[in-house]
Amino acid sequence: MSEPHRHHCHHHGHDDHESDRIPYGQVGLAAHTVGGVGRRSMLAAAGGMLMLAAVPGTARAATAITAGAPAVTAPGASRASRISQGTTLVHADLHNHTVMSDGDGSADQAFASMREAGLDVAALTDHATMFAISGLSQSEWRTTGELANAADDPGRFTAIRGFEWSHPLQGHINVWNTSDFADLLRAGSPGSLYRWLTGRPGGLASFNHPGREIGRFDDFSYDAAARPQLVGLEMFNRTDDYLFEGWSSRTTSPLVACLNAGWRPGLTGVTDEHGTTWGFHEGKGRSGLWVTENTRTAVFEAMAARRCFATRVSGLRLDATANGVRMGGVISLTSGDVRFRVDLDRGAVWDGKPLRVQVLRPGTSVPTVVDVVDTVAGSVADFTVPLDVADGDWVVLRISDPELANPTPGPAGHPCNDFGVAYSSPWWLRP
Repeated sequence: MSEPHRHHCHHHGHDDHESDRIPYGQVGLAAHTVGGVGRRSMLAAAGGMLMLAAVPGTARAATAITAGAPAVTAPGASRASRISQGTTLVHADLHNHTVMSDGDGSADQAFASMREAGLDVAALTDHATMFAISGLSQSEWRTTGELANAADDPGRFTAIRGFEWSHPLQGHINVWNTSDFADLLRAGSPGSLYRWLTGRPGGLASFNHPGREIGRFDDFSYDAAARPQLVGLEMFNRTDDYLFEGWSSRTTSPLVACLNAGWRPGLTGVTDEHGTTWGFHEGKGRSGLWVTENTRTAVFEAMAARRCFATRVSGLRLDATANGVRMGGVISLTSGDVRFRVDLDRGAVWDGKPLRVQVLRPGTSVPTVVDVVDTVAGSVADFTVPLDVADGDWVVLRISDPELANPTPGPAGHPCNDFGVAYSSPWWLRP
Protein backbone atom coordinates (compact mmCIF):
# COMPACT_ATOMS: atom_id res chain seq x y z
CA MET A 1 0.00 0.00 0.00
CA SER A 2 1.45 3.34 -1.00
CA GLU A 3 1.83 6.05 1.61
CA PRO A 4 -1.32 8.19 1.59
CA HIS A 5 -1.07 11.82 0.65
CA ARG A 6 -1.38 14.15 3.65
CA HIS A 7 -2.25 17.78 3.44
CA HIS A 8 -3.75 20.56 5.47
CA CYS A 9 -7.25 21.43 4.41
CA HIS A 10 -8.92 24.81 4.10
CA HIS A 11 -11.14 25.32 7.11
CA HIS A 12 -13.43 27.98 8.39
CA GLY A 13 -13.61 29.21 11.97
CA HIS A 14 -15.95 28.09 14.73
CA ASP A 15 -18.56 30.34 16.32
CA ASP A 16 -17.95 30.42 20.06
CA HIS A 17 -20.91 29.89 22.33
CA GLU A 18 -20.41 31.03 25.90
CA SER A 19 -22.72 28.28 27.14
CA ASP A 20 -20.34 25.66 25.70
CA ARG A 21 -17.55 26.61 28.09
CA ILE A 22 -17.31 23.67 30.47
CA PRO A 23 -14.30 21.54 31.35
CA TYR A 24 -13.42 18.79 28.85
CA GLY A 25 -13.85 15.98 31.38
CA GLN A 26 -17.40 17.03 32.22
CA VAL A 27 -18.92 17.03 28.75
CA GLY A 28 -22.17 15.07 28.82
CA LEU A 29 -21.61 13.86 32.37
CA ALA A 30 -23.65 14.51 35.46
CA ALA A 31 -24.94 12.97 38.62
CA HIS A 32 -27.32 10.16 37.77
CA THR A 33 -30.50 10.41 39.79
CA VAL A 34 -33.28 7.86 39.50
CA GLY A 35 -36.10 7.87 42.00
CA GLY A 36 -34.32 10.52 44.04
CA VAL A 37 -31.22 8.41 44.66
CA GLY A 38 -27.97 10.03 43.46
CA ARG A 39 -25.61 7.69 41.63
CA ARG A 40 -22.12 8.53 40.51
CA SER A 41 -20.89 7.08 37.24
CA MET A 42 -17.11 6.76 37.24
CA LEU A 43 -15.93 6.04 33.78
CA ALA A 44 -12.63 4.98 32.33
CA ALA A 45 -12.67 6.12 28.73
CA ALA A 46 -10.48 4.48 26.11
CA GLY A 47 -7.07 6.05 25.68
CA GLY A 48 -6.35 6.04 29.39
CA MET A 49 -8.46 9.08 30.25
CA LEU A 50 -10.35 8.69 33.49
CA MET A 51 -13.49 10.77 33.43
CA LEU A 52 -15.64 11.33 36.46
CA ALA A 53 -19.22 12.43 36.59
CA ALA A 54 -20.04 15.67 38.30
CA VAL A 55 -20.60 15.39 42.03
CA PRO A 56 -24.26 14.60 42.81
CA GLY A 57 -26.26 17.71 43.51
CA THR A 58 -24.14 20.03 41.34
CA ALA A 59 -24.69 19.77 37.60
CA ARG A 60 -27.83 18.11 36.35
CA ALA A 61 -27.71 15.98 33.23
CA ALA A 62 -28.76 17.34 29.89
CA THR A 63 -32.48 16.77 30.12
CA ALA A 64 -34.37 17.09 33.34
CA ILE A 65 -37.33 14.73 33.59
CA THR A 66 -39.92 17.20 34.74
CA ALA A 67 -43.45 17.09 33.45
CA GLY A 68 -43.93 19.40 30.50
CA ALA A 69 -40.42 20.85 30.62
CA PRO A 70 -38.66 21.09 27.25
CA ALA A 71 -35.42 19.20 26.84
CA VAL A 72 -32.26 21.20 27.50
CA THR A 73 -29.55 20.82 24.88
CA ALA A 74 -26.61 18.76 26.11
CA PRO A 75 -23.16 20.38 26.20
CA GLY A 76 -21.28 20.11 22.95
CA ALA A 77 -21.74 21.40 19.43
CA SER A 78 -24.90 23.04 18.15
CA ARG A 79 -27.29 20.74 16.30
CA ALA A 80 -27.30 22.60 12.97
CA SER A 81 -25.05 21.48 10.14
CA ARG A 82 -22.86 24.11 8.52
CA ILE A 83 -22.92 22.34 5.16
CA SER A 84 -26.44 20.83 4.80
CA GLN A 85 -30.00 22.09 5.07
CA GLY A 86 -33.25 20.63 6.34
CA THR A 87 -32.13 18.30 9.14
CA THR A 88 -31.11 18.51 12.79
CA LEU A 89 -28.60 16.38 14.67
CA VAL A 90 -29.85 14.05 17.39
CA HIS A 91 -27.65 11.94 19.66
CA ALA A 92 -28.70 8.29 19.82
CA ASP A 93 -27.88 5.01 21.54
CA LEU A 94 -29.70 2.16 19.84
CA HIS A 95 -28.26 -0.86 21.73
CA ASN A 96 -28.96 -1.36 25.45
CA HIS A 97 -29.82 -4.22 27.80
CA THR A 98 -31.77 -4.76 31.00
CA VAL A 99 -32.49 -7.54 33.47
CA MET A 100 -34.92 -8.91 30.85
CA SER A 101 -31.86 -10.53 29.25
CA ASP A 102 -28.30 -10.38 30.61
CA GLY A 103 -28.27 -6.80 31.92
CA ASP A 104 -28.30 -5.72 35.56
CA GLY A 105 -30.77 -2.86 35.50
CA SER A 106 -34.53 -2.67 35.75
CA ALA A 107 -36.11 -1.88 32.39
CA ASP A 108 -38.48 0.66 33.91
CA GLN A 109 -35.53 2.97 34.69
CA ALA A 110 -33.61 2.68 31.43
CA PHE A 111 -35.37 5.22 29.20
CA ALA A 112 -35.47 7.87 31.94
CA SER A 113 -31.74 7.36 32.54
CA MET A 114 -30.90 7.78 28.87
CA ARG A 115 -33.03 10.89 28.55
CA GLU A 116 -31.51 12.39 31.67
CA ALA A 117 -28.03 11.65 30.31
CA GLY A 118 -28.72 13.89 27.32
CA LEU A 119 -29.56 11.34 24.64
CA ASP A 120 -32.31 12.32 22.19
CA VAL A 121 -33.01 8.83 20.86
CA ALA A 122 -32.71 5.58 22.82
CA ALA A 123 -33.57 1.92 22.29
CA LEU A 124 -33.84 -1.14 24.49
CA THR A 125 -32.65 -4.25 22.64
CA ASP A 126 -32.61 -7.22 24.97
CA HIS A 127 -31.33 -10.55 23.64
CA ALA A 128 -33.58 -12.99 21.78
CA THR A 129 -32.05 -16.42 22.36
CA MET A 130 -33.38 -20.01 22.34
CA PHE A 131 -36.56 -20.70 24.35
CA ALA A 132 -36.09 -17.32 26.15
CA ILE A 133 -33.08 -18.74 28.03
CA SER A 134 -31.36 -15.58 29.34
CA GLY A 135 -33.40 -13.69 26.74
CA LEU A 136 -36.73 -12.11 25.96
CA SER A 137 -40.05 -13.80 26.63
CA GLN A 138 -43.28 -12.77 24.89
CA SER A 139 -44.47 -10.94 28.01
CA GLU A 140 -41.15 -9.10 28.33
CA TRP A 141 -41.37 -8.09 24.66
CA ARG A 142 -44.80 -6.58 25.36
CA THR A 143 -43.42 -4.84 28.47
CA THR A 144 -40.56 -3.32 26.46
CA GLY A 145 -43.10 -1.91 24.00
CA GLU A 146 -45.22 -0.43 26.79
CA LEU A 147 -42.17 1.18 28.41
CA ALA A 148 -41.04 2.63 25.07
CA ASN A 149 -44.50 4.04 24.38
CA ALA A 150 -44.67 5.58 27.85
CA ALA A 151 -41.22 7.20 27.48
CA ASP A 152 -41.66 8.38 23.89
CA ASP A 153 -42.09 12.18 23.74
CA PRO A 154 -42.41 13.19 20.07
CA GLY A 155 -40.31 16.22 19.23
CA ARG A 156 -38.19 15.89 22.36
CA PHE A 157 -37.24 12.27 23.01
CA THR A 158 -37.66 9.15 20.87
CA ALA A 159 -37.92 5.82 22.72
CA ILE A 160 -37.67 2.64 20.64
CA ARG A 161 -38.30 -1.03 21.30
CA GLY A 162 -36.00 -3.53 19.59
CA PHE A 163 -34.32 -6.86 20.17
CA GLU A 164 -30.91 -8.42 19.65
CA TRP A 165 -31.01 -11.66 17.68
CA SER A 166 -28.22 -13.58 19.37
CA HIS A 167 -26.41 -16.55 17.81
CA PRO A 168 -23.41 -17.78 19.84
CA LEU A 169 -21.32 -18.56 16.74
CA GLN A 170 -22.65 -16.37 13.91
CA GLY A 171 -23.03 -13.12 15.84
CA HIS A 172 -25.68 -10.71 17.04
CA ILE A 173 -28.03 -8.53 14.99
CA ASN A 174 -30.20 -5.73 16.37
CA VAL A 175 -33.70 -5.33 14.93
CA TRP A 176 -35.97 -2.32 15.41
CA ASN A 177 -39.47 -1.31 14.28
CA THR A 178 -41.09 -4.74 14.10
CA SER A 179 -44.27 -5.81 15.92
CA ASP A 180 -42.82 -9.21 16.89
CA PHE A 181 -39.37 -10.66 17.50
CA ALA A 182 -37.38 -13.63 16.26
CA ASP A 183 -35.41 -15.90 18.56
CA LEU A 184 -33.19 -18.77 17.39
CA LEU A 185 -36.22 -21.07 17.21
CA ARG A 186 -37.87 -18.83 14.60
CA ALA A 187 -34.65 -17.86 12.82
CA GLY A 188 -31.71 -20.16 13.44
CA SER A 189 -29.21 -18.61 11.01
CA PRO A 190 -28.41 -15.18 9.60
CA GLY A 191 -30.05 -16.15 6.31
CA SER A 192 -33.29 -17.19 7.98
CA LEU A 193 -33.29 -13.96 10.00
CA TYR A 194 -32.95 -11.96 6.76
CA ARG A 195 -35.95 -13.84 5.33
CA TRP A 196 -37.90 -13.12 8.52
CA LEU A 197 -36.93 -9.44 8.29
CA THR A 198 -37.86 -8.99 4.64
CA GLY A 199 -41.33 -10.24 5.55
CA ARG A 200 -41.67 -7.21 7.84
CA PRO A 201 -41.45 -4.05 5.73
CA GLY A 202 -40.17 -1.14 7.80
CA GLY A 203 -38.12 -3.37 10.08
CA LEU A 204 -34.48 -2.23 10.33
CA ALA A 205 -31.40 -4.16 11.45
CA SER A 206 -27.71 -3.80 12.31
CA PHE A 207 -24.63 -6.02 12.41
CA ASN A 208 -23.50 -5.80 16.06
CA HIS A 209 -19.89 -5.88 17.36
CA PRO A 210 -18.99 -7.32 13.94
CA GLY A 211 -16.44 -10.09 14.06
CA ARG A 212 -16.60 -10.72 17.79
CA GLU A 213 -18.23 -14.11 17.12
CA ILE A 214 -16.25 -16.46 14.91
CA GLY A 215 -18.85 -17.04 12.17
CA ARG A 216 -19.17 -13.33 11.33
CA PHE A 217 -22.72 -13.65 9.95
CA ASP A 218 -21.70 -16.49 7.60
CA ASP A 219 -18.77 -14.27 6.61
CA PHE A 220 -21.21 -11.45 5.77
CA SER A 221 -22.93 -13.68 3.20
CA TYR A 222 -24.91 -11.25 1.07
CA ASP A 223 -28.70 -11.16 0.72
CA ALA A 224 -29.79 -8.57 -1.85
CA ALA A 225 -33.42 -8.62 -0.68
CA ALA A 226 -32.38 -7.71 2.88
CA ARG A 227 -29.90 -5.01 1.89
CA PRO A 228 -32.31 -2.05 2.21
CA GLN A 229 -33.23 -3.10 5.77
CA LEU A 230 -29.68 -3.84 7.01
CA VAL A 231 -28.96 -0.21 7.91
CA GLY A 232 -26.19 -0.47 10.51
CA LEU A 233 -22.69 -1.76 11.17
CA GLU A 234 -21.35 -1.07 14.65
CA MET A 235 -17.90 0.53 14.39
CA PHE A 236 -17.82 1.46 18.07
CA ASN A 237 -19.24 -0.95 20.63
CA ARG A 238 -18.60 0.00 24.26
CA THR A 239 -15.05 1.42 24.15
CA ASP A 240 -13.88 -0.68 21.19
CA ASP A 241 -13.09 0.43 17.64
CA TYR A 242 -13.97 -2.52 15.36
CA LEU A 243 -11.98 -1.39 12.31
CA PHE A 244 -9.22 -3.97 12.82
CA GLU A 245 -11.24 -6.57 14.78
CA GLY A 246 -9.57 -9.96 14.28
CA TRP A 247 -6.79 -8.54 12.13
CA SER A 248 -4.02 -9.82 14.42
CA SER A 249 -5.38 -13.36 13.87
CA ARG A 250 -5.38 -12.78 10.10
CA THR A 251 -9.06 -11.96 9.68
CA THR A 252 -10.32 -9.30 7.29
CA SER A 253 -11.45 -5.97 8.76
CA PRO A 254 -15.21 -6.24 9.40
CA LEU A 255 -15.72 -2.93 7.58
CA VAL A 256 -13.95 -4.25 4.48
CA ALA A 257 -15.63 -7.67 4.65
CA CYS A 258 -19.13 -6.21 5.06
CA LEU A 259 -18.92 -3.49 2.41
CA ASN A 260 -17.00 -5.62 -0.09
CA ALA A 261 -19.69 -8.31 0.23
CA GLY A 262 -22.27 -5.86 -1.10
CA TRP A 263 -24.05 -4.71 2.08
CA ARG A 264 -24.75 -0.98 2.38
CA PRO A 265 -24.99 -0.20 6.10
CA GLY A 266 -24.67 3.13 7.81
CA LEU A 267 -21.95 3.22 10.48
CA THR A 268 -22.97 3.44 14.13
CA GLY A 269 -21.65 3.53 17.68
CA VAL A 270 -23.39 2.01 20.69
CA THR A 271 -22.92 1.69 24.44
CA ASP A 272 -24.25 -1.90 24.56
CA GLU A 273 -25.02 -1.11 28.20
CA HIS A 274 -25.44 -4.09 30.53
CA GLY A 275 -25.25 -2.15 33.80
CA THR A 276 -27.47 0.48 35.39
CA THR A 277 -26.00 3.77 34.15
CA TRP A 278 -27.60 3.86 30.70
CA GLY A 279 -26.41 6.85 28.67
CA PHE A 280 -23.94 8.20 31.21
CA HIS A 281 -20.70 6.66 29.96
CA GLU A 282 -18.19 8.98 28.34
CA GLY A 283 -15.87 7.21 25.90
CA LYS A 284 -18.37 4.54 24.83
CA GLY A 285 -20.00 4.35 21.42
CA ARG A 286 -22.98 6.42 20.34
CA SER A 287 -24.51 7.54 17.08
CA GLY A 288 -25.45 10.83 15.50
CA LEU A 289 -28.54 10.89 13.29
CA TRP A 290 -29.60 13.70 10.96
CA VAL A 291 -33.39 13.89 11.28
CA THR A 292 -36.16 16.15 10.01
CA GLU A 293 -37.75 15.96 13.49
CA ASN A 294 -37.21 13.92 16.64
CA THR A 295 -39.93 11.30 16.15
CA ARG A 296 -39.85 7.57 15.54
CA THR A 297 -40.91 7.98 11.93
CA ALA A 298 -38.16 10.53 11.22
CA VAL A 299 -35.53 8.54 13.14
CA PHE A 300 -36.30 5.39 11.14
CA GLU A 301 -36.23 7.43 7.93
CA ALA A 302 -32.76 8.77 8.79
CA MET A 303 -31.54 5.26 9.63
CA ALA A 304 -32.89 3.90 6.34
CA ALA A 305 -31.14 6.75 4.48
CA ARG A 306 -27.87 5.98 6.35
CA ARG A 307 -27.79 9.64 7.42
CA CYS A 308 -25.76 8.80 10.51
CA PHE A 309 -22.29 8.62 11.98
CA ALA A 310 -20.52 6.60 14.65
CA THR A 311 -18.60 8.24 17.48
CA ARG A 312 -17.42 7.59 21.03
CA VAL A 313 -17.50 11.12 22.42
CA SER A 314 -20.60 13.00 23.53
CA GLY A 315 -21.71 16.23 21.92
CA LEU A 316 -19.93 15.64 18.59
CA ARG A 317 -21.38 16.96 15.34
CA LEU A 318 -20.22 15.31 12.12
CA ASP A 319 -21.78 16.05 8.77
CA ALA A 320 -20.10 15.25 5.47
CA THR A 321 -20.83 15.61 1.77
CA ALA A 322 -19.06 14.20 -1.30
CA ASN A 323 -19.74 16.17 -4.49
CA GLY A 324 -22.73 17.58 -2.60
CA VAL A 325 -24.14 14.13 -1.68
CA ARG A 326 -24.58 13.48 2.03
CA MET A 327 -22.94 10.51 3.70
CA GLY A 328 -24.97 7.36 3.20
CA GLY A 329 -25.76 8.31 -0.39
CA VAL A 330 -24.71 7.33 -3.89
CA ILE A 331 -22.24 9.34 -5.98
CA SER A 332 -22.56 9.07 -9.76
CA LEU A 333 -18.93 8.56 -10.72
CA THR A 334 -16.75 6.30 -12.84
CA SER A 335 -13.52 8.11 -12.04
CA GLY A 336 -12.54 11.67 -11.21
CA ASP A 337 -12.09 14.20 -8.44
CA VAL A 338 -14.51 14.10 -5.52
CA ARG A 339 -14.84 17.17 -3.32
CA PHE A 340 -15.46 16.38 0.35
CA ARG A 341 -16.77 18.87 2.89
CA VAL A 342 -16.66 17.82 6.53
CA ASP A 343 -18.35 19.75 9.33
CA LEU A 344 -16.72 18.69 12.60
CA ASP A 345 -17.48 20.32 15.94
CA ARG A 346 -17.80 19.56 19.65
CA GLY A 347 -18.33 23.05 21.03
CA ALA A 348 -15.84 25.19 22.91
CA VAL A 349 -14.32 22.22 24.78
CA TRP A 350 -12.68 21.05 21.55
CA ASP A 351 -12.28 24.38 19.78
CA GLY A 352 -9.10 24.20 17.70
CA LYS A 353 -8.28 20.62 18.75
CA PRO A 354 -6.12 18.91 16.07
CA LEU A 355 -7.98 16.11 14.32
CA ARG A 356 -7.33 14.01 11.25
CA VAL A 357 -9.61 12.85 8.43
CA GLN A 358 -8.65 9.56 6.80
CA VAL A 359 -10.22 8.62 3.46
CA LEU A 360 -10.88 4.85 3.55
CA ARG A 361 -11.27 2.79 0.38
CA PRO A 362 -11.57 -0.97 -0.21
CA GLY A 363 -8.58 -3.18 0.47
CA THR A 364 -8.08 -6.92 0.66
CA SER A 365 -7.76 -7.33 4.44
CA VAL A 366 -7.83 -3.76 5.78
CA PRO A 367 -9.01 -0.49 4.23
CA THR A 368 -6.68 1.34 1.87
CA VAL A 369 -6.16 4.94 3.01
CA VAL A 370 -5.90 7.17 -0.05
CA ASP A 371 -5.66 10.52 1.73
CA VAL A 372 -5.04 11.91 5.21
CA VAL A 373 -6.21 15.45 5.92
CA ASP A 374 -5.19 17.47 8.97
CA THR A 375 -7.96 19.67 10.37
CA VAL A 376 -9.18 21.12 13.66
CA ALA A 377 -12.43 20.77 15.56
CA GLY A 378 -14.80 23.67 15.04
CA SER A 379 -14.06 23.93 11.33
CA VAL A 380 -15.30 22.80 7.95
CA ALA A 381 -12.66 20.76 6.13
CA ASP A 382 -12.78 21.11 2.34
CA PHE A 383 -10.61 18.85 0.19
CA THR A 384 -10.61 16.92 -3.08
CA VAL A 385 -9.60 13.30 -3.66
CA PRO A 386 -9.46 11.42 -6.98
CA LEU A 387 -11.56 8.24 -6.86
CA ASP A 388 -12.05 5.45 -9.38
CA VAL A 389 -14.87 2.89 -9.20
CA ALA A 390 -12.39 0.30 -10.56
CA ASP A 391 -10.75 0.42 -7.10
CA GLY A 392 -14.03 -0.44 -5.37
CA ASP A 393 -17.47 1.08 -4.95
CA TRP A 394 -17.32 2.61 -1.46
CA VAL A 395 -15.57 5.36 0.50
CA VAL A 396 -15.69 6.13 4.24
CA LEU A 397 -14.23 8.98 6.30
CA ARG A 398 -12.60 8.14 9.64
CA ILE A 399 -11.99 10.98 12.11
CA SER A 400 -9.11 10.44 14.51
CA ASP A 401 -7.15 12.05 17.31
CA PRO A 402 -3.53 11.93 16.08
CA GLU A 403 -2.18 12.41 19.61
CA LEU A 404 -3.55 9.09 20.91
CA ALA A 405 -2.85 5.51 19.83
CA ASN A 406 -5.40 2.97 18.60
CA PRO A 407 -5.58 0.33 21.38
CA THR A 408 -6.32 -2.32 18.71
CA PRO A 409 -4.01 -1.38 15.84
CA GLY A 410 -3.80 -2.87 12.37
CA PRO A 411 -0.72 -3.43 10.21
CA ALA A 412 2.47 -1.61 11.21
CA GLY A 413 2.44 1.90 9.81
CA HIS A 414 -1.25 1.88 8.88
CA PRO A 415 -2.64 5.45 9.04
CA CYS A 416 -5.57 4.26 11.20
CA ASN A 417 -3.32 3.16 14.05
CA ASP A 418 -4.23 6.40 15.83
CA PHE A 419 -7.28 6.83 18.06
CA GLY A 420 -10.62 6.67 16.23
CA VAL A 421 -13.08 9.40 17.20
CA ALA A 422 -15.80 9.00 14.55
CA TYR A 423 -16.77 7.38 11.24
CA SER A 424 -18.98 8.81 8.55
CA SER A 425 -21.43 6.47 6.90
CA PRO A 426 -20.15 5.28 3.51
CA TRP A 427 -20.82 6.69 0.10
CA TRP A 428 -21.28 4.28 -2.79
CA LEU A 429 -19.86 5.01 -6.24
CA ARG A 430 -22.06 4.20 -9.21
CA PRO A 431 -20.77 4.67 -12.77
